[in-house]
Amino acid sequence: MSIADLPDFLTVEETAAVLRIGRTSAYAEIRRWETTGGAAGIPSVRFGRSVRVPKVAIVRFLDPTRPRSVDEGAHDAA
Repeated sequence: MSIADLPDFLTVEETAAVLRIGRTSAYAEIRRWETTGGAAGIPSVRFGRSVRVPKVAIVRFLDPTRPRSVDEGAHDAA
């Protein structure tokens, strides 16, 4: 499966598989994203009790050379 084949929003399990990390680690990184206000961790969106990870966040993780916009880098200033 290629990145293009992924859905726009991935489950935590799908995210863990793509990033080749464990499910528990993926949940920990999502909690880190939430507790740091987006400064660190895996970006996520909550839909009720469900957690989803935007595909664009995965693409950014997999391509660290991709230039970041000013808005994206704002969280890294601290």
